[in-house]
Amino acid sequence: MLDTRVTYRRRHSYNTAANATKVVKTPGGRLVVQYLTKASKGVHAPHNLGGQALQGLKRLRPSSYSRLGKSAKTVARPYGGVLTGGQVRERVLRAFLVEEAKLVKKVLKDLKDKQSKDTKKEKKPAAAAAASKAAQKPKAAPKKA
Repeated sequence: MLDTRVTYRRRHSYNTAANATKVVKTPGGRLVVQYLTKASKGVHAPHNLGGQALQGLKRLRPSSYSRLGKSAKTVARPYGGVLTGGQVRERVLRAFLVEEAKLVKKVLKDLKDKQSKDTKKEKKPAAAAAASKAAQKPKAAPKKA
């Protein structure tokens, strides 16, 4: 019967997630241990923005990203490789609506200022006419006694 016992090849002797192994039979008929790498969760958006996994990026262990080129670590859009497409769309839409609100606020203020100027102009001629009538009245001549 074939002996199925194998030994670790490294000094780490505990059965932890970082020390996961599988037994492989070599072409020479020996059983040896191969070490497995941990499965990566991949790149995610920030936790406060939902923490969804980002599409279009490789799912590697963190140290492996330093050996990749830029094109493998990002996608071609603003905030690519950091935020999801939906989050970028939401930011753009929010920025647009904020700018629109500022414009609407300015237009309403200008309209209100124009209306207040018009009402002041209407009141001024009436007040000016009353003042001019008072100025046009002949002063009473002193009576001769």
